[in-house]
Amino acid sequence: MSGIPRNVNGPDMDGSTPIEIEVLSSLSQIAAADWDACACPEAAEGGRPFDPFTTHRFLSALEHSRSVGTGTGWAPRHLVARAEGQVIAVAPLYAKGHSQGEYIFDHNWAHAYERAGGRYYPKLQMAVPFTPATGRRFLTRPGWRETGMAALVQGAVHLADENGLSSLHVTFCTEEEAEAGEKMGLMSRASQQFHWENNGYADFDGFLASLSSRKRKNLRKERSEAQGFGGEIVALTGDAILPEHWDHFWRFYQDTGARKWGQPYLTRAFFDLAQESMRDDMLLVLALRDGEPVAGALNFIGREVLYGRYWGCTEHHPCLHFELCYYQAIDFAIAHGMARVEAGAQGMHKLARGYMPVQTHSLHWVRDAGFARAIEQFLHAERAAVDEEIEVMTGYGPFRRTEQEEQD
Repeated sequence: MSGIPRNVNGPDMDGSTPIEIEVLSSLSQIAAADWDACACPEAAEGGRPFDPFTTHRFLSALEHSRSVGTGTGWAPRHLVARAEGQVIAVAPLYAKGHSQGEYIFDHNWAHAYERAGGRYYPKLQMAVPFTPATGRRFLTRPGWRETGMAALVQGAVHLADENGLSSLHVTFCTEEEAEAGEKMGLMSRASQQFHWENNGYADFDGFLASLSSRKRKNLRKERSEAQGFGGEIVALTGDAILPEHWDHFWRFYQDTGARKWGQPYLTRAFFDLAQESMRDDMLLVLALRDGEPVAGALNFIGREVLYGRYWGCTEHHPCLHFELCYYQAIDFAIAHGMARVEAGAQGMHKLARGYMPVQTHSLHWVRDAGFARAIEQFLHAERAAVDEEIEVMTGYGPFRRTEQEEQD
């Protein structure tokens, strides 16, 4: 796949400031400090990044562990924009040979495109692989937000068009990016997930007090049943996570991956690399029986959000999945003053446990004008359906209603 012109002016610029855009086939081709100056400038002087997944160390761990790259269908094509002698914007970008590991799926688009005689793959995907977590995808240095995003949009579209690729997809971007991208001519898509919001709860009992009586009793019963599985539950982070813990968790992850995706997305090496560079950004919750892990859930820790990512087990115990994945995450978020917990994709069962439906966003560009028009019509109808679904599901949430709401 060829590159793009070395000097490109952002669409919102007057042409006085030349912007150089480069395509990288590996994160090793850019210094971590340059990438992170755009991805997580808030962490420059210490503290956690808002989004651990777009950091140089996380994306590099995916590459160095060969979870992405040759043979995976995720070929790195990261964009870097430079101006005035510095990196002003970057974007995690991949040439995709399939639509796996994205969670805002376009399988039906691919089938329709290919039935019409087109070639849908490869396509370009601006995303964090295997990670359905909302965050910035157009990563810009402070002071370069609009110019940097415009340059990255132009660069990505140009790269796709120049190479005859069917499409560009920007998944799990922020609402602000979705609105800005739509103004630049990209198509916006709405999806939904379930998130838990921390409304200033002092502890888990404070959260329970906000639920209806029946739901409160159900959650207490589930926690009691899960915690009585015959062992203990531990929450580990940093140096408390030991190599043998990853050996156990790898077995859990393999079992879940084989059942859900056919094969695990991440390699065993990813967890060792993540331990080296991100151990303080991970929360590993384990259920131990006779000192031996029998189930576990892995979370990543942002500055304000706890991201639930992976779960697995070698023994099945009633409600243990809910305890390790959802209730332990809520405990941690409350104890550390975090704003919310994002529990990943799918899962209507999360609703009864205080995780409410929220809208998520993506942006799309399709090279074929006729196919683009058809998709745009579909997206308009889909957005209405998503809005209606969120409204209906919110009404079935577990929280207590006011007297007026009950009357309505």
